[in-house]
Amino acid sequence: MYKKILLFVVLLLLTQVDAIAQCAMCRTTVESSISNGRSNIATGLNTGILYLLSAPYLIVGAIAFLWFRQSKQEQQARLAKLQLRQKVSQLFSKNLD
Repeated sequence: MYKKILLFVVLLLLTQVDAIAQCAMCRTTVESSISNGRSNIATGLNTGILYLLSAPYLIVGAIAFLWFRQSKQEQQARLAKLQLRQKVSQLFSKNLD
């Protein structure tokens, strides 16, 4: 099973697909604006790409933070229950002696 997965990953990494980062219209607009000496369109396009790139990372980070906070609260609740059980068992053991 692991050999098949490893083989699939290796084949996936070895096969390359040429991808252009921008669509044809965006690329043409940026090239023409840079050749005319205006770089504000290219800067705006790059800023938009970075904005779209950061959104998934922010979402994953927020989910991880909420998950961590929830697990911390559950851990504290379990610890409080354990301490309560220990105190109750100590009281019962004192009363039985």
